[in-house]
Amino acid sequence: MTDVDAPMMQIGELADRAEMSLRTIRHYDEVGLLTPSGRSDGGFRLYTDADFSRLMVIRRMKPLGFSLDEMAELLRVVDALGAADADAGADGAQSRGGAVHDTRARLDAFIADAAERRARLERQLAMADEFLELLRSR
Repeated sequence: MTDVDAPMMQIGELADRAEMSLRTIRHYDEVGLLTPSGRSDGGFRLYTDADFSRLMVIRRMKPLGFSLDEMAELLRVVDALGAADADAGADGAQSRGGAVHDTRARLDAFIADAAERRARLERQLAMADEFLELLRSR
């Protein structure tokens, strides 16, 4: 099924599924993070399940403190790897060695950065738990 044939949802349904505000989703469109896959005859944004998956990647980066620019860069990396995988599968050829290797290295750097950020959040959560225990013991 192509994106054209994929079931589409309006921004309200997307917002409900993602538990995000319409304003945030519109902002992501304005800054180029999440472009709708289509428009209705009336000009309303229409999204696919693939768009929802992309939005969930963005949503999961937010608590880790990634900037919009960092989010955009990661999405470019993911898109490039997806395109390379599709190209390799389409003609049976090996992926374009150097470029794919560099892109995978960029992805590895994002993974390491996300792991560090997660560890920092885990330490902060432990401190919050200690604080709550201190308050409860009073």
